Formats: sequence, C-alpha cells, structure tokens
Amino acid sequence: MKRLISGISLAIFVSGCATSPDNITAAYVSPMQYSSYSCPQLREEASRVSARAAQVTGAQSSKATGDAVAMGVGLILFWPSLFFIKGDGTTAAEVGRLKGEMDAIEQASVKRRCGIQFMKEKPPQEG
Repeated sequence: MKRLISGISLAIFVSGCATSPDNITAAYVSPMQYSSYSCPQLREEASRVSARAAQVTGAQSSKATGDAVAMGVGLILFWPSLFFIKGDGTTAAEVGRLKGEMDAIEQASVKRRCGIQFMKEKPPQEG
C-alpha cells in the first residue's frame, strides 16, 4: 500500500513538471488570417512572431530546467522542494500558439511564393 501511494504521488508530481519547448506541439492557426498579406508584410509578421517565440521559448526552457532540478532535489534530498515545481501554465500555451502562427505564415508564404521559412529544430543525430 505504501508503494502504491508513493507511486501515485510521484506520478502527480512528474505530470506537473514544465514541458520542454521542443516537446510542445503547434496549435492550429488558420493561414487564412495571412491571406491578404503581401510578402513584405509576411516578412514583418514573421520577424515579430519569431522574436516573440524566442523569448517565450527561453522562458519555457527555464521553467522546464527549474522543474527538473526541483524534481531531482525533491526525490533525492528534500521532498518539500517538490512544491516549487511550476508546471506549464500560460507560457506553454503561448509557445504552441506561436509555433502555429509560424506554420500559418509559412503556408501563406508558399501560396504567395515569398520564400519565408522558419528554422526547424534539428532531430538528434544517431551515432
């Protein structure tokens, strides 16, 4: 019984950890909102969205790292530190929305032949 309670408690705390930005999927954003944009307007919007995505991704990455550290300390040394795990919150939702906006801008760019592409994360190399 004690193992069951410990296992459930651990599962609750682990599920509360912040997600790494790389593991957050893009939310759907319709490319129709960009259909009337010219190529210069799309470039400007792409630049704005990209800058904001960099800020929010950095914040989410810090949350994920902090939660991982708190989890490690809590499980090994001091269980009250588990109460400092923040979880995802609004930052993760914004990362997903911004990823969706980048996808929509790229789709509008393809339709208008603007050539706008965002850098994609490289998959881990096997070796």
